[in-house]
Amino acid sequence: MSDAIKTDVLIIGAGPCGLFAAFELGLLDMKAHFVDILDKVGGQCAELYPEKPIYDIPGIPQVSGQGLTDALMEQIKPFHPTFHLGEMVEKVEKIGDPAFRLTTDAGKVFECKVVVIAAGGGSFQPKRPPVPGIEAYEGASVHYSVRKMEQFRDKEILIVGGGDSALDWTLNLHPLAKRITLLHRRDEFRAAPHSVEQMRALVASGKMDLRLGQVTALSGADGKLAGATIKGNDNSVTEIVCDTMLPFFGLTMKLGPVANWGIALENNLVPVETSAFETNVPGVFAIGDINTYPGKIKLILCGFHEGALMAQKAHRYVYPEKRLVFQYTTSSSSLQKKLGVN
Repeated sequence: MSDAIKTDVLIIGAGPCGLFAAFELGLLDMKAHFVDILDKVGGQCAELYPEKPIYDIPGIPQVSGQGLTDALMEQIKPFHPTFHLGEMVEKVEKIGDPAFRLTTDAGKVFECKVVVIAAGGGSFQPKRPPVPGIEAYEGASVHYSVRKMEQFRDKEILIVGGGDSALDWTLNLHPLAKRITLLHRRDEFRAAPHSVEQMRALVASGKMDLRLGQVTALSGADGKLAGATIKGNDNSVTEIVCDTMLPFFGLTMKLGPVANWGIALENNLVPVETSAFETNVPGVFAIGDINTYPGKIKLILCGFHEGALMAQKAHRYVYPEKRLVFQYTTSSSSLQKKLGVN
């Protein structure tokens, strides 16, 4: 076993909620380390939709997933959090009251007073369409997420799906692509009505194609897609030309080792109480999409609120002898000093 890295708080998951939690903890003089299975910070925002606009962050009318991540990283700079990326916490042991020892799959060991689970829904894996031989094209011309829109410029793109992701990327990539075909098994969509209206307007004006049916085969060589066979709802079989395919069949959320940590679970989510979002294990908190409680809404802004309340309770564990006096960053010279703004 390697020497333990000691910290006040270990945050599992470096998505937006985890990053903002480090800010709230830092204001209260608590040092945080992060462990994240991804190779970069930002969670779903950076992994699944780095260039997709987000419209419901308070005070920011529009920001991309990567833009929000960058802003949060800038905000927590004064507190110098440490990131351990590309690792997964496999084991959590209780060694005090509270005190924890956590071990990652890379053999790294942490000891801390507080654990914050901010792992979203766990690890996200795209659902693979049941198309024979699709594996040969994955990563080259079949993609399950859009990380850089520019790579799709002048492509003949087949987008498959009927939810928000499929419609959003149809609309966002349309100005870049040579041609877009949207394929869904029926003429009803689960996406936002406004997005569906925009898509239908493009179809009506001849600027893109809408097909009903499903992909039954792909053609091409050496990972380079050349076309797809589509079986229509009327059992017709047609070939379409495409050099890129974006299947959006949803994501499978795998909770992973969290299920083995002795924390109560409810439908693969972590139940918490709502005064501080603490789990059934004292000193272990869960914020963001991974937690559940009556009235829970899966919004980033809600996760920010959860992180703020979590930090207040965490302070009791890290500094049991110290009285916590609530302060505002707008008026507290000590907080402003920590932030380097006075």
